[in-house]
Amino acid sequence: MKKRYIYGFLIAGATFMAGCTKNFDEVNTQPNKATEAIFNPNYLLSQSQFTFSQTGYDQLLFQSMWTQSLASTYSYYSNGDKYVLGGSGTGYYNRTWNRGYSALTLVDEMKNLIKDKAQYANLDACGTILRVLYMQRITDLYGAAPYSQEGQAKSGVFTPVFDSQQDIYTAMLNQLQTATAALNTSQPGPTADLFYGGDVAKWKRLGYSLMLRVAMRLTKVDANTARTWAERAYAGGTMTSISDNAKVLADNANGNSNDNAAALLVTDDFREVRWAKTLIDYMKANNDPRVSAIAEVTVGNGKTANEDRGTAGNSAFASQIGMPNGYDLLGGATDISKAPGYPGATPAADAKDAPAPVGKYSRPRLLVYGDRNSANIVYTYGESELLLAEAASRGWNTGAAATHFANALTADMQTLAQLNNTPVATVATGDIAAYVASHPLLPGTALQQINMEYWVHTSATFNFNETFANWRRSGFPVLTPVSYPTLGQYISGAVPRRMPYPITLPQTNGANYSAAVSAQGADNFATRVWWDKQ
Repeated sequence: MKKRYIYGFLIAGATFMAGCTKNFDEVNTQPNKATEAIFNPNYLLSQSQFTFSQTGYDQLLFQSMWTQSLASTYSYYSNGDKYVLGGSGTGYYNRTWNRGYSALTLVDEMKNLIKDKAQYANLDACGTILRVLYMQRITDLYGAAPYSQEGQAKSGVFTPVFDSQQDIYTAMLNQLQTATAALNTSQPGPTADLFYGGDVAKWKRLGYSLMLRVAMRLTKVDANTARTWAERAYAGGTMTSISDNAKVLADNANGNSNDNAAALLVTDDFREVRWAKTLIDYMKANNDPRVSAIAEVTVGNGKTANEDRGTAGNSAFASQIGMPNGYDLLGGATDISKAPGYPGATPAADAKDAPAPVGKYSRPRLLVYGDRNSANIVYTYGESELLLAEAASRGWNTGAAATHFANALTADMQTLAQLNNTPVATVATGDIAAYVASHPLLPGTALQQINMEYWVHTSATFNFNETFANWRRSGFPVLTPVSYPTLGQYISGAVPRRMPYPITLPQTNGANYSAAVSAQGADNFATRVWWDKQ
């Protein structure tokens, strides 16, 4: 997993050796240039996959709580839970941007190394699919962003233009079509592939499934284009089972711990981050068996027990209670003890202990989400099936909506077992079958059913960037904005619609940043990206 550091060492080594040769003019033309002859470009593929998958605070502080999947009373989670900047505040704006472009840079360098080399044709096509995967997350969160001139610093482009989101989406769809068609299952695949171990057929299905997701993001702004590309993706062949899920397992023993787990295991986070009431109430109202797979309450009383990161909690369905967003532990009108239906604190265990005000609310299960070797879920068969179900419900030629929906429900529950090397978040086969049978897709409520399931699934797999994007596109769930009068909110009366750009951009790429803001709208949380226009 430490390929980035190996790569830097090899470049430095190549430069040193070049200085010791008699062919000075020839080798010193580009003294820092690495080639595929001295460095395996496949390593950059795996490094980019791991980099992109490691979200952690990139999405926990804002997106997870904007969608009311998680909730927290802790101070720096006020960023997402209460729409109040806390901790580093504006410094958090750059997290998804920086991670996305870091992963893109690795793919760019890989593609540079293998350019015009026929033996790497499949690797190159996989790289293009990854570029789209990474760029979609960036543009969905921020809007206009560098794409056509991204990764061209070696050519002297240090201040790339911001492409409009419409242009980015057009480019992504065209690039996916070319790359996915170019994949050749009779030729070698990637040799350091964390998604599929080099299985080119799975990459082809990922490419078409990603084409589907890109297409469906356009349903509000350009339904005709969305239909054309969704039908094209379906005809090409999307994912067929949970074995096609794109995911990356962390490797704590080698210094590559799962970032989500690392964040949740911080004492303050573990003590106060909880599943949101909006999510748990919906799941329990539907008798969703995933409740016990993903949620638990602290075993034992008091603050010490509530901070115990070595003891699994009680995951019984009946015991789970979601915590409402917008509350704190400050003792005033917004103190969690004032929340409707507050279950009470767990009392101190002894004279040396203290009560635990949120100890009776459900947290993400320790053995599932606190596992430093757990998987980062990137894109699943279940998500693809839900999008096909929606497309079919709209009357598009993508198969039978009810079949896709049933497939998705089954797959979404089965996917939870993939979060850990040894399955922990398991749902019994009989419970899955019973849930699917009792939740058929109904034409009158199809769009709501499909997108509520998308919300549950992406929340349970901690893919909150996707949760936030699909909520804005679909309008489900219908969320009540958080009102928090104690401190000034950066947006009031509405749920945020985008992330402001990193605060350094006006200094580092001022002219292009200003042009993007002028075309797109104010650089704030209320401005909608192109595909989210009302």
